[in-house]
Amino acid sequence: MTTTLTENSTAPEPAASTTLLEAKGVIMRFGGLTAVRNVDLTVGSGEIVGLIGPNGAGKTTFFNCLTGLYVPTEGQVTYKGTVLPPKPYKVTQAGISRTFQNIRLFSNMTVLENVLVGRHTRTKEGLISALLRGPGYRRAEAEARTRAMEILDFVGLAAKADRLSRNLPYGEQRKLEIARALAGDPGVLLLDEPTAGMNPQETRATQELVFAIRDQGIAVLVIEHDMRFIFSLCDRVACLVQGEKLVEGTPAVVQSDERVISAYLGTPYDGAPGSEEVAEVQAAEAAADGATSEEEDR
Repeated sequence: MTTTLTENSTAPEPAASTTLLEAKGVIMRFGGLTAVRNVDLTVGSGEIVGLIGPNGAGKTTFFNCLTGLYVPTEGQVTYKGTVLPPKPYKVTQAGISRTFQNIRLFSNMTVLENVLVGRHTRTKEGLISALLRGPGYRRAEAEARTRAMEILDFVGLAAKADRLSRNLPYGEQRKLEIARALAGDPGVLLLDEPTAGMNPQETRATQELVFAIRDQGIAVLVIEHDMRFIFSLCDRVACLVQGEKLVEGTPAVVQSDERVISAYLGTPYDGAPGSEEVAEVQAAEAAADGATSEEEDR
């Protein structure tokens, strides 16, 4: 795996971190059910921040609020001090890219074509230029292809650029999702369970890739259930339980917190919602995800 990106990359940030992504008082309700409860979180330049919590904790719902898939019921999300618009493509244009818990590749496209799709938000040629296929369009197309190949080299997939994405092994499909997200030249990259279903060797390779991404000056926010992975990767970790942020701090602080331990052992803490409410929230989230998928298909 190559560890440099030459074009459109910035040097790693200095030790003093500045806030890039900030969520303030984010609340997400589905009808009368609350999935995310007044969550504050920041991601600074040069940081890798982890988001953990048991199933149904609201982690992916919170991610969706950060990336424009959901509009928070209350609170706001800003990037470099500017409130993000409630449209995923505009959030990507602003400088935030993401991967998904369930792989969402274009299975009938090649590896290179998948990355070129992610590059679309950084091309300036419009519809008329594309139809006429003039010199400006051909130049932009060549530049996009060159950039896409640089990214594939960075993640270790350049040799498989012409393969259909569906023919990649599972671990490489995960890498391709990350490559497609990187094609938008993000300032912050959001990874939703990037090591789910991976073997130990693939997990270590993913950890090395995330460190390399950070070294390019891209901040990372990652959801993960693999505690060994998350605590060895992140500078800070926040724990959500049933939509509420219980604790945030260094890996050492979070993994020793009694409330976090109780949450993972299934022991309720004072003020925690009951199991019936959790089930209702999960059902509401699933319904909202289904509606979002139908809208995207249209």
